[in-house]
Amino acid sequence: MQKIRCAIYTRKSSEEGLEQEFNSLDAQREACVAYVTSQKHEGWIALADQYDDGGISGGTLERPALKRLMQDIDDGLVDQIVVYKIDRLTRSLGDFARLVDRLDAANASFVSVTQSFNTATSMGRLTLNVLLSFAQFEREVTAERIRDKIAASKKKGMWMGGMVPLGYNAAGRTLEINQCEAETIRTLYRLYRKYRTVREVAQKADFLGLRSKKRTSSKGVQSGDIALDRGHIHHILTNPIYAGRIRHRDKTYEGLHEAIIEPAIWNDVQTKLQVKAAYRRGDSKKARDPSPLIGKLFDETGDRFTPSHSNKRGKRHRYYVSHRLVKQAGEKDLSGWRLPALQLEQQITKTMQDHLAIVATSAMAKDLTSVEIVRIRAEVELVGLKQKKLFALIERIDIAAGSMLIRLNGDAVTALLQIDPDRLIAEALNITRSFQMRKRGVETKLIIGDRPAELDDALIRNIANAHHWFAMIKSGKTFDDIAATEATSKRRIQQVIEWALLAPDIVRMIVGGRQPIGLTSNWLLRHTLPTDWNEQRQLIASL
Repeated sequence: MQKIRCAIYTRKSSEEGLEQEFNSLDAQREACVAYVTSQKHEGWIALADQYDDGGISGGTLERPALKRLMQDIDDGLVDQIVVYKIDRLTRSLGDFARLVDRLDAANASFVSVTQSFNTATSMGRLTLNVLLSFAQFEREVTAERIRDKIAASKKKGMWMGGMVPLGYNAAGRTLEINQCEAETIRTLYRLYRKYRTVREVAQKADFLGLRSKKRTSSKGVQSGDIALDRGHIHHILTNPIYAGRIRHRDKTYEGLHEAIIEPAIWNDVQTKLQVKAAYRRGDSKKARDPSPLIGKLFDETGDRFTPSHSNKRGKRHRYYVSHRLVKQAGEKDLSGWRLPALQLEQQITKTMQDHLAIVATSAMAKDLTSVEIVRIRAEVELVGLKQKKLFALIERIDIAAGSMLIRLNGDAVTALLQIDPDRLIAEALNITRSFQMRKRGVETKLIIGDRPAELDDALIRNIANAHHWFAMIKSGKTFDDIAATEATSKRRIQQVIEWALLAPDIVRMIVGGRQPIGLTSNWLLRHTLPTDWNEQRQLIASL
């Protein structure tokens, strides 16, 4: 009789009761062991290894014991998973489908003890999918109920948990003032009302030694108690909780807790902050480096771009950044765009000029006379010389990986062309362009259309050195001899010398500035270069 190795998996969503000698996980395991024993005549045996996830939700597959179990299944150590109920394994239909695919690939199956079916049969899979659909529905309804409860509680002014703000201590469903920390809050508000800028407040706060809240996690890990930066100070100055209010999404309610800052003072600070922000956003003629595409740029998630800048060696560098990178700064695994503003604006200007030059004929509007075409060409050429007027025609720009869609505003275009809106050809309002991306650190440059020749001086210099050093090796020199003669390190020579074996056509491509964007000195240092020229060409062509 063939033995069927059964792995028992148990899970509990909360940590409550896990400290007990006999807890929910033990009860699940006991029921599963009894079921496996009842199937002993079928060759079932329970494996000794325990796969228990305590205090982890079924809404995710990121569970230590489950990951270890699936790895053992992939390795052929387990024939069947046994669980007390289907929702112990997962509450997500999509996650379950992925687990079943892995089970099928390993010729393994799945059994639910209390629901009496397994995935080895088609009826079992159908029943399982129905139950999982209800489990996922139940989880989503529960989440909606919790969100509604939080909203209703906050409307009543209750504190619903989270990071306790500086100046307060948690006290059930409300907050109590921490008098020592509250003095820090009052000082920050006094400083802002005196100096009117967050930058100066940060400087004064640093001088006074004001610190953030000291926190200790449930595991005893300490954090906080650091100098307050401008972002933290701005958050404190705009947080309505200090005026005795509770914020929920875009609404604010009167809280049950005591205010640290008088509401009138808090409102006064908000007014000053808004006036300051409006002044910074104001007339672009007063702005040192305006960002003319703001409000028009969106990424593939629908997130808008926001302006940002850095100062390097006294020079200001502007960027367009996905808003979430600013709003959720510091969070892990956060993806988004960071585009150099000047380079992007130049690329879009050129794209607009090329597009208008092409469509400034009968492709722009219906039934144009020769006189109208001449007039439109003249108008387009005049607009094409002024970036500000070009950007005024843009309604929205959507940027996704490898492609860009520029949508023109129909009213602005018809006003420019001086024609009736019904004569405008709709296709002329959409400009779709593909682009290549060149990564440099955290920023990404977009190269729209044909990429101009761009010489990589460092790469060319390194290849020249490689040929020079290779010739010295052939003449009988050692690496140590070359290092001493060339005033460089032996390791550097060993890293670069193999570049002398690059195919001649690849070298010509690099010298002409026509190499793929990803082919750089850093890339060559990180990859082993094949000696076969055809393999080199295939590797570089994949960049």
